[in-house]
Amino acid sequence: MDLQSILSSVLDEVYEKNEYPALAALESEWTHTRPFDGLRVLVATPIYRNTMTEYRALVAGGADLLVGFSEFNDPDVVDFMREWGVPVVTPAEMLEAESRGEFVDLVLDCAGPFAVLHPKIGFVELTRSGVHYYKDAEKPVYVADSGIVKRIETSLGTGDGYFRGLEKLGLGGDFEGKKLLVFGSGKVGSGIALQGVRRGCNVTVVTDLKRGQSQTANSENAEHSAAPETMPAGDFSAVLEQNDVAVVDCHDYATVASLIENSDFVVTATGVKNALAAPELTEALLSTKAILANMGVEDEYGEAVPTEKVLNDKGPLNFILEEPTHLKYIDTSLALHAALAERLVQEAATLEDSSDAASAEISAGLRFPPQEIEQRLLTIAIQNGVIGPEICSMLGGIPTEMD
Repeated sequence: MDLQSILSSVLDEVYEKNEYPALAALESEWTHTRPFDGLRVLVATPIYRNTMTEYRALVAGGADLLVGFSEFNDPDVVDFMREWGVPVVTPAEMLEAESRGEFVDLVLDCAGPFAVLHPKIGFVELTRSGVHYYKDAEKPVYVADSGIVKRIETSLGTGDGYFRGLEKLGLGGDFEGKKLLVFGSGKVGSGIALQGVRRGCNVTVVTDLKRGQSQTANSENAEHSAAPETMPAGDFSAVLEQNDVAVVDCHDYATVASLIENSDFVVTATGVKNALAAPELTEALLSTKAILANMGVEDEYGEAVPTEKVLNDKGPLNFILEEPTHLKYIDTSLALHAALAERLVQEAATLEDSSDAASAEISAGLRFPPQEIEQRLLTIAIQNGVIGPEICSMLGGIPTEMD
């Protein structure tokens, strides 16, 4: 039995195609076009059952698949992939392989652990938190998180995952009237905040208002190829205020400390290590009776706050779940991750036919996702996906051009 069929034997028992319409469309197309024939492709998304849908699409396209080991994983899925002959590798193992002259063609990374490698063609980075690892990249790097598609996962899916995590621990149920304090007004923070509003919480968001203003200016001036500082995390303070969410500046320590003391739930989603490590905030965090959680990959609370004080020992709360983010919410993100790899292959083929050294130089460095790829995936998700109405609501209607 081939690997595509093996993966299907698991996935088809659990998921309907309307839960992953974008990946299903790519898989169907790539079965015929085979864009990755003869290419070694390393995929480093968190290893869970739902991310196997991305593996299957790439394999359908002819990829010789390697799975990058992630600290976020389902051990059963890791074992399953190994049992069927798929290498599950660490960055150190891949660097050792490179020393023997064994290189991959493409790296589809997540949070940057495989940025140390030297693929023949290039990288695709799935997250905002991984961007800084690629600031000196000598190969092209598409950043999936810098486009609009990732808002589906982070704004809709991650917010949902936070509340499902609370419910799994028996801390959920009736959120009506509960005070929820969210740190961060980017895609993840705003998603959690708006989920809280829908569940009846009284929500306050703490953010760096000055930084949000500077990011807006950067994003307006950014071009197709960009530096890390022109790939902002995004700030949705205005959207939050339109939904009756109070927004407080993070530098107002007295107000923020009081909010911590008097909240029922506190969750961090800034993506910044030690974001809450200021002494004024640490004191409030240590004394509050609020339920503390983190939804980012970094320890945002700081060393002074014990790990046992925060749910899941400061790890992302949704990763206590069998499916941290429902497939229906990450389908377009994973599809974009894979589709940008196809674009890199196409660009590499074009460059091979060009003798223009300047073109080769321009191809290196960080890049935004091409609008036409995002638009295609969004259209498929809206037309064929179970969350089409949710996407339309998030975007303010069916998108016809990038906002």
